Amino acid sequence: MRNTDRLRQVQTPIIPVIADWTRQTPGTLSLGQGMVSYPPPDSAMQAITRFGMLPEDHLYGSPLGHPQLLEIIRTKLRQDNCIDCDQGYQVMVTAGSNMAFLNVIMAISNPGDEIILPMPYYFNQEMAIQMLGCVVVPVPTREDYQLDLDALQAVITPKTRAIVTVSPNNPSGAVYPEKDLRVVNALCQQHGLYHISDEAYEYFTYDGAAHFSPASLVDAAEHTISLYSLSKAYGFASWRVGYAVFPEALLPAMLKIQDTNLICPPAITQVAAIGALETGVDYCRQQLAELAQIRLQVLQQLRAIAEICHVQPTAGAFYLLLKIQTSLSDLELAERLIKQFKVAAIPGCAFGMQDGCYLRISYGMLNQVQVGEAVQRLITGLRTLCSLNQIGSATTPEGT
Repeated sequence: MRNTDRLRQVQTPIIPVIADWTRQTPGTLSLGQGMVSYPPPDSAMQAITRFGMLPEDHLYGSPLGHPQLLEIIRTKLRQDNCIDCDQGYQVMVTAGSNMAFLNVIMAISNPGDEIILPMPYYFNQEMAIQMLGCVVVPVPTREDYQLDLDALQAVITPKTRAIVTVSPNNPSGAVYPEKDLRVVNALCQQHGLYHISDEAYEYFTYDGAAHFSPASLVDAAEHTISLYSLSKAYGFASWRVGYAVFPEALLPAMLKIQDTNLICPPAITQVAAIGALETGVDYCRQQLAELAQIRLQVLQQLRAIAEICHVQPTAGAFYLLLKIQTSLSDLELAERLIKQFKVAAIPGCAFGMQDGCYLRISYGMLNQVQVGEAVQRLITGLRTLCSLNQIGSATTPEGT
């Protein structure tokens, strides 16, 4: 009964709710779930054409992952992230980076321990922490969604086990600069905490913003954990391939958790991942030019409703977080946008945003024409739903 009570406190996953409303409304265009519009590279599909021919294809593999995939990942980490896995790190392949996060929290914490999440947080991480009986400590970011370093330091207690950073960020799109991530990493080292760095959107940056991996820092290996995913860069959302880079001291715990939950990563998806990573990051970078154009198009379109919709331009991922001037709740607004205007967005309450009405929109999963139409529907819907008799107070919209 206590387990049931604990899970009852965990928020209902928002993506299936939005997906269900969308299915009930044929013709809806989605600015909701965070996926890319392009498929995996041909090399991934070619890699699995002969899978199943060998007897070992049907046997349990290593809980850490396929040896060839692990070697390719280590090379990628060295070349793209400046992380030398021979300097105290282990690598484990997981069924997506969400699983990597759950494994890590289980390995480093006990029930009642505290995990610091800058706001807005990624909802699946908040859910995982609560599921394991730990305490989420949300910390507001600045108005531009950059880290408030003083605020992070102020909430550290003897029960704190980790600070989580997601950069480029889901849901805000903010890219945290190297100098700030260095401060967070040093703070974790000073207080005996883990710095969990979620880098699922590492290649998705614009306007000269640069991604930085804290695990590349000297003397970071004992307290730094990095999480990665193929879902975005390689169009691998359904294949569920991610990986964690973590201190060697956590290996016994991580192996226990992996063996219990998964035994080993699925062989066929790992073979596909080998093919994708052999093609390399250029496959993703080829898509970024169009994404950058779509991002600018969306920002331009949204200027038409600046009086009711504040948008903080950010330089990463493929998300924008909108603050809407309305008396409607974000959940009600999202439902009505789907059912009345056939456009889907994710309510900000899922990301911990409670100081107003927020929507996260994703411009990654539709082509440029479709995104243009979807945003126009969003604009029409917001203008209609946020009419004068629905606006709560007559305050000046933020950022106008």
